[in-house]
Order: sequence, then C-alpha cells, then structure tokens
Amino acid sequence: MRSVSSVLKFGFMASERIRVDPCNPWLPSALLPAGKNSRVFHGFRSFNFRVDLTPYRTFLAELAAASGDFIHPFFGVPGLAVDLKADQSPVTAADRGAEELLRALIAKKFPSHGVIGEELGEDRPSAEWVWVLDPIDGTKSFISGVPLFGTLIALLHCGEPVLGAINLPALGQLMLGDGTTTVLNGRPVRLRTCSRLAEATLLTSDPLNPTRFQNGPAFADLAGRVGLVRTWGDAYGYFLLAGGWADVMCDPVMNPWDIAALVPVVRGAGGLITDWQGGDPMRGNSIVAAGPGLHAQVIAALNPVR
Repeated sequence: MRSVSSVLKFGFMASERIRVDPCNPWLPSALLPAGKNSRVFHGFRSFNFRVDLTPYRTFLAELAAASGDFIHPFFGVPGLAVDLKADQSPVTAADRGAEELLRALIAKKFPSHGVIGEELGEDRPSAEWVWVLDPIDGTKSFISGVPLFGTLIALLHCGEPVLGAINLPALGQLMLGDGTTTVLNGRPVRLRTCSRLAEATLLTSDPLNPTRFQNGPAFADLAGRVGLVRTWGDAYGYFLLAGGWADVMCDPVMNPWDIAALVPVVRGAGGLITDWQGGDPMRGNSIVAAGPGLHAQVIAALNPVR
C-alpha cells in the first residue's frame, strides 16, 4: 500500500505506529489493524485533501517544451520511417524518442513517481503520483504532414488527473489545465456559451468510429441536428473546445493516455467531460466533452432510450 508512517496520538498509546495512506486521508472510524502494533487509516474520497501543485505545474510546462523541441524536427520530413504496432496504429521514431525523453526527465526530477505511456508501457502505475504520456496524439496527422497533432501529458494524484497539458508543437500552442483554470500560452481560456444543438460545432476524430464502437445511427442523428460537423480531432479537437472555438467533442474509443490530460483541461475551461454514456471518463474508454448547456443533450442523443 502507498503509505507513510508516523506516530500520532489519537486516543491510542503514543507508542503505536500509525500508517497513513496519502491517497486516503484518515478518519478515526476507518482504523483497521495492519500488523503487530500498527493500524492503518483507510480514508474517504470526500475528505478535502489539498495538494500544492505549483512545482508540478512548472515541471509540466518544461516537459511540454522539451518534447515539442524533440518532435518538431521530425515533422514534415519526407520518407520518415513509419512502423505499425500490433493494433495497426502507426508509430515513428518521434513517438518513441519523445516518450523516452519525457520518462528520463521525470525519473530525474521525481524518481518516486510512476509513468504510464502509450509507447513504452507502465512503470509503477499504482504510485501516489503518476505521469500519463501520449507523445504524439494524432500520429496519422503527423505522418501525413498535417500540423494538428499534439502531445498529451497528465499528472495523476491517487489515480485522479490533477494537471493536464495539450501541446501543439507545430503550432506553438500550449494549453495547461488543473481542473479549475485552463490557460493557453499563459492566457486564461473558457468554453464558449452554447445551449442549442442547432448552433453547435461538433467535432470527432474519425467519423467511422461511432459505428464501429458505439451507436452509429445515434451519432449520425446528432450530426444532422448540429450546426457544423468537422473532423478536427485528436488532441486538437479538445484544444478547440477548451479554447472556445468548438462546442462538442466526441471520441467513441480511447485509451487511458488519450483521456487523462483532457480531463483537467476541459474542466478547467468550464466544460463537462464524461465517457460516451455520461460516466466517469477515467473509468471508461470513450469521451464526450461539451459545455454545461449542451452536454446532457449530447449524451441523451447518443444514448436514445429504446
């Protein structure tokens, strides 16, 4: 268990060892035995356990800059070698090299932190602090010379995303969010106000995927009801949403490294983000993100009652 040890006086003998799980702040009623002369506090998520994110926020921006500097020279290079992974998705030296760089920087700065990455797997995924890396989100755009790819970096604390970055190296745009505020190159941004589907701009990464992985006819019906549909997808779509240039972003299938960074960015810009059915995005494998005036309408449209 992720824990620290200390000697506390809380109605017990001063000599008793109290192990406090940092991801579950303790309450007296939650005491359970955990070995000889020790007790464990199993806490509750409702406890207001505030963490100073300032050093992590600064480091997140440093990671984004370093990965962008590494990736950019590969972009638009004729004949760039492209391999296919087991799932038939493309990968390049830029993807792998950027993740290797990010991991090295994290290990040097925060050696106790875990890492989950698209290209190189997991390292201590149950640590108190875990970085989640997608070095190039939108590799198909990247290898096609389309500048709408991005790097997604998230920081989880006790399994919940507390910081997220969408970095667009080819465009020189960096968006950082902490669930409360979101900034674009240092300037605060918010979702634009929209409450009518007929006026909304709907984005998705691949228009064929709703049929493959969710309810295709329901998505087609939604697309017919909005004002504009475009495939400005992957990280760039969520960037547009949080920046106030689009209103709905839907992806019917995603991986953990696709999702984690988006949660604090979208929420920090005033948006709602869930899975396709309206559940916790960190427990699902899809995303629907929109403003408060549209999100419930979109979820209802995508999941019609039969």
